[in-house]
Amino acid sequence: MTLADLAAALATFEAREAPVDRIPPDHLPRAGFARAAVLVPLHERDGQVHVLLTRRPAAMRRHAGQMSFPGGRLEPGEETLAAALREAHEEIGLEPSRADVMGRLSETLVLQSAFRLTPWVASVPYPYPYAAAAGEVEEILHVPLAALARPGAHRVEPREVYGLRLDVHFFSVGGDVIWGATGRVLAELLTLWRNS
Repeated sequence: MTLADLAAALATFEAREAPVDRIPPDHLPRAGFARAAVLVPLHERDGQVHVLLTRRPAAMRRHAGQMSFPGGRLEPGEETLAAALREAHEEIGLEPSRADVMGRLSETLVLQSAFRLTPWVASVPYPYPYAAAAGEVEEILHVPLAALARPGAHRVEPREVYGLRLDVHFFSVGGDVIWGATGRVLAELLTLWRNS
């Protein structure tokens, strides 16, 4: 599958909103869910589609050492796409004008830190002088989607969080495990990719 196939699939995809309305009121976070956005950067290399992921520094207060997409909290009055592009520029040095936005995936809840996350998918250049932001990104990784889709790479565990039964997705790539909101976004992306 190519990026063009995935772009065509995203053009007709109906992204869902996060299931906040299904959470029992007594399980809602006290301050509610803050809004956040990520960029899901994709590029083609050696005939394969790759996704760009970041590894968070081990010393971070939240999500230490985890694999994630470039992204973060929305600033006051900011739209989700603008936030995703801004954060990608800050975290990996990607100029917003170099991201060809293909579409949006479904919102998801970041359960560990009470965020309502909007993922935006974009085709990005490769090669490109990506640069990990000191203190925010320890490493930038380019992972083939085929490695995430191979047999045995993906498992799902049901959990109850905020009074909801949710599937937690885990992807094993090399010695790394990708999970949580990043895993949910990747699971939806891979479903689209396989069906495109």
